[in-house]
Amino acid sequence: MNLNGAAAIVAGGSSGLGAETVRHLVRKGMKVGVMDLNPCDDAPFVAADISDEPQVTEAVNALADQLGPLRLVLNTTGTGGSGLSAGPDSRVDGATFRRVLEVNTLGSFNLARAAAGRMMENEADDQGERGVIINTSSIVAMEGQIGTAAYAAAKGGINAMTLPLAREFARYGIRVMTVAPGIFETPMFSKARGPMVDWLREQVVYPDRPGQAVEFAEMVEHIGCNRMLNGSVIRLDGAYRVPRGQHEWWIQ
Repeated sequence: MNLNGAAAIVAGGSSGLGAETVRHLVRKGMKVGVMDLNPCDDAPFVAADISDEPQVTEAVNALADQLGPLRLVLNTTGTGGSGLSAGPDSRVDGATFRRVLEVNTLGSFNLARAAAGRMMENEADDQGERGVIINTSSIVAMEGQIGTAAYAAAKGGINAMTLPLAREFARYGIRVMTVAPGIFETPMFSKARGPMVDWLREQVVYPDRPGQAVEFAEMVEHIGCNRMLNGSVIRLDGAYRVPRGQHEWWIQ
């Protein structure tokens, strides 16, 4: 798909991987809008809670009306809710687990549904393509360490919906992909300190460093351009594999 001059929405585009992807796609000639709870000064912005379906639909429609026919929609929103699930040091209860699912899994579905609804209206290109929807998962979905049950389950749900949504939307010429990043240098991670953070940094095989946000953005760009990428989850992790972790990290 030709991205130059095309319109895109990045949910979670006010910070981290999303913000860098906004800047990257703009440099590549795209018209990019941002959906987030926090304001964004780099692109047209609409506030929305990703877990609230009416808000998401309204935001997608408002940005599409402003930018033009949507060709790429990326979701980088998410929340963690990490901690032990049982015992005297537990801090993840049912309400926490539910909220992690609502933001990560339900939010990804809400955005995919709203985006597909707008993309169906697009004029197809010469290959019959109308758009691509990209969700963000995590390698924790495949190899969750101690204390990440809620996050792993929520991101695993994103992985699991990728193929069925791609199969469903194929008749409209809409692709669905998921990127599962490993450790990336976002402002939140770069400022974190402690033994767990040091341990995480040491697990990346090559390059022997966390990923750079622009490398995530480049993957999004490539997915947008390559029509054969559809219905799959791509690990973007420098051969990182998550070990089991330690209970002690979650004990106050």
